[in-house]
Amino acid sequence: MKVIEDIGEWQALRPSLHGDVGFVATMGALHDGHASLMQRSVAENDLTVLSIYVNPTQFNDPDDLANYPDTLQEDLRIARDLGVDFVILPGYEDMYADGYRYQVNENEFSKELCGGNRPGHFTGVLTVVMKLLNLVRPRRAYFGEKDYQQYVLIRDMAAAFFMDVEIVPCATVRECDGLAMSSRNKLLSGGARKGAHKFNQALRSAAGDAEVARQLQGLGFEVDYVVTRGQRRFGAVVVECGGHSVRLIDNVEYGQAG
Repeated sequence: MKVIEDIGEWQALRPSLHGDVGFVATMGALHDGHASLMQRSVAENDLTVLSIYVNPTQFNDPDDLANYPDTLQEDLRIARDLGVDFVILPGYEDMYADGYRYQVNENEFSKELCGGNRPGHFTGVLTVVMKLLNLVRPRRAYFGEKDYQQYVLIRDMAAAFFMDVEIVPCATVRECDGLAMSSRNKLLSGGARKGAHKFNQALRSAAGDAEVARQLQGLGFEVDYVVTRGQRRFGAVVVECGGHSVRLIDNVEYGQAG
């Protein structure tokens, strides 16, 4: 596995790579959900590229950015063990040499759900993902369905801009108690982690969205939203953990509710 920190080095190397390239974009703090994306890419492509970049433009809360877990050495071990061929570790100056002058905006779905109370979040996501896709030029790029809104926006962006890449959705990987795996789970204190699975249980309830939100509030969660849209129910909550807060998101297919 080759680790590349210099984007210029990667750009010089990329034309020499042949065969199908699979790509997994992450912010590090890798877990079994990320592992499932890498495993699928390794199985379906000749080469797999992983990026690790904590993208500041998608954070509207400075504390959330400051508290984001950093486990780089463990991340590299996981990637190597799974058969990843290249890991790209860009810096801010690499990704935003333009000072973030140029941005990718979506004006409908990005304003709902996670975009409703996080101004600029999906602009940062779409901008950095387009940059990474242009750098890596993969045949396939893999995204988890835990972040289903993100997946849909990236899929539709690739189609809208005629990008020659298949955006592949991968099923949410869960802990034994049903909690969706997330890098932010590492920030949950013992007590908060013990009750966090009740978030997913509530989303699967046959009750209406408003009642589910009330149930979650009664369980001690601060509710951002609970919304059924199309064939999915989406939810986002905040858990207080002794001086810091942790935001969790999840979604279930409509047929799973109840």
